[in-house]
Amino acid sequence: MAMTAHVDSLKSKHADLDAKIADEERRPHPDEAALHELKKQKLRIKDELASLERVH
Repeated sequence: MAMTAHVDSLKSKHADLDAKIADEERRPHPDEAALHELKKQKLRIKDELASLERVH
């Protein structure tokens, strides 16, 4: 049960980061450093989700 909650939490964070990235990209002059950091965070979460799926 705890694993499902963790996966759900990661999926929620991933979606939130996706929205933040989209918002930043829509700005007239996006902050490239901020975009890079958001994308790195999103990738870390994606990798963790993939790792958890391989375990189960």
